[in-house]
Amino acid sequence: MTLTVGTAILQAVDYLIQSGWLEWAGVFTGILCVWLAAKNNILNWPIAIVSVLIYTLIFFETRLYSDMGLQVYFLLMNIYGWYFWSKKKNAGEKPTPVISITKPEIILSVIAVILLTLIPGFLLHQNTKAAYPYIDSFCTACSLVAQVFLARKVLQNWLIWIFVDIIYVAVYLSKGLYPTAMMYTLYIYIAWMGYQEWKKTLTAAHD
Repeated sequence: MTLTVGTAILQAVDYLIQSGWLEWAGVFTGILCVWLAAKNNILNWPIAIVSVLIYTLIFFETRLYSDMGLQVYFLLMNIYGWYFWSKKKNAGEKPTPVISITKPEIILSVIAVILLTLIPGFLLHQNTKAAYPYIDSFCTACSLVAQVFLARKVLQNWLIWIFVDIIYVAVYLSKGLYPTAMMYTLYIYIAWMGYQEWKKTLTAAHD
């Protein structure tokens, strides 16, 4: 048993060493942009754009097509988020405030996740060799919703990210993307930190 565990650890370390520079660059920029977002720092957006471009190539190579398409959406949302977070700052006003999710937004989000899971999942299953069409589409759908809420500074975006990142860790481990799986494990912690930080900001604004 000891030998088996030791061998597995050595194999994992060897893989991490041999992983390409592109994936490690994606890991570094990905962690940095999420950490900056959790800290409410506007610099998260330009760094996120770099990370998105890197992972577009990585997901194409590993046939995670929903994730690859998601990066295009992330690119647009990162540009929008950068603009939305900076417009009041440029006008000399207070930074855009953190807000809480509303009941209509919850209902619309659930509907969007269901539709964006079933329709793309079916199409990918029927027309491509996608690795996990429905799981991939579900994670993509949740990420689409979470990214909108992040750009709009909705507190609960972090709870969605925690949920979806747990699933992503399992997916990336199964595809042998160990550095990326490690990154998403760290994302879970950063998302929880972000939730706590933003919650304090929201509470202070209401006092």
